[in-house]
Amino acid sequence: MRDHLALAKPRITLLVALCAAAGFALASRGAFDWARLAWTALGVALASASTGCLNQVLEADYDARMERTKRRPVPAGRVRPAVARVLGIVWGVAGLGVLYWKVNAASCGLTAFTLASYLLVYTPMKRWSPLSTWIGAIPGALPPVIGWAAAGGALDAGAAALFAIQFLWQMPHFLALAWLYREDYARGGYRVYPVVDPSGASTAWQMAATSGLLLAASAAPYALGLAGPVYLAGASICGAAFFLASLSAALRLETANARRVFLASLAYLPLVLALLVADKR
Repeated sequence: MRDHLALAKPRITLLVALCAAAGFALASRGAFDWARLAWTALGVALASASTGCLNQVLEADYDARMERTKRRPVPAGRVRPAVARVLGIVWGVAGLGVLYWKVNAASCGLTAFTLASYLLVYTPMKRWSPLSTWIGAIPGALPPVIGWAAAGGALDAGAAALFAIQFLWQMPHFLALAWLYREDYARGGYRVYPVVDPSGASTAWQMAATSGLLLAASAAPYALGLAGPVYLAGASICGAAFFLASLSAALRLETANARRVFLASLAYLPLVLALLVADKR
């Protein structure tokens, strides 16, 4: 049972559900619909679990070559690929069904696009182009937009602001991780930026540029009237710290600096989303 649950990537699934919940809270008007929020979080969590599970089925042979992933249930042989495939499909169908039945068609459609684009485009693309990082950031940035749509919000500038923040956040987050495990990714056959450009030049400037853009984008919710000055101050401090960490890593791309960027990214997104919800206008 533990190995089957591990296929869902619980920590990532929890973060995805929380991002959707934040989007839901920000788009809600009038009396807060807690039941609708619960169904949204459940549907998104099931879809995220499906994506993580099916991704591990598709990449089992590649994961087996990498130190970081070879102990996962499928490549390690603790769960048969056929079983994992069925489990992933069941989770995905259940998640989409919950969203369509209990929430609305918009959230279901966005979630279906997220699942399909991640598995059918991003997953295979990692093996032939480093641009996959940018492409994969699109489905990765949709959870708060799904939550926004689930609450009945139109896909307007507010939804775009949430998408931009999460899209830009993913770039330094993943690039720092890819640099730390660049030799592992090379063994696995993944053409991420640190593999195709061993000097680190491309990785470095993309980390610095996207974290700088993220600092600017984080002001959008305040400018749009979604959040107040407390959010703006907190997001600016978090963004500046994240940008300085990324800039330091870009100027001197070493293991310690890349690890600081990755750890900072883990703190940044939950803090900024919490500030948004707490200081919602």
